[in-house]
Amino acid sequence: MKTKLFWVNFAKVAIPFFIIVTIVSLLMNNSSEIFSGDFETVNQNNFADGKWRKFFGFKVIFTFVYGFYITNKKMN
Repeated sequence: MKTKLFWVNFAKVAIPFFIIVTIVSLLMNNSSEIFSGDFETVNQNNFADGKWRKFFGFKVIFTFVYGFYITNKKMN
């Protein structure tokens, strides 16, 4: 955990996982709006008025825990 290699491997796991979780979450909650091109509604539902904190907060914490666990498991 104190090595640079650990954090490089962590980033290799966490960044793609975060992107995938974010895309899947958006598709699950707003698929009809996304496919119809109504991005203003997607913005209002997920990001406007500080909603982005709730939207990304859990995903960031979950991604950190998952990335840390997987990286630690594979490096031992």
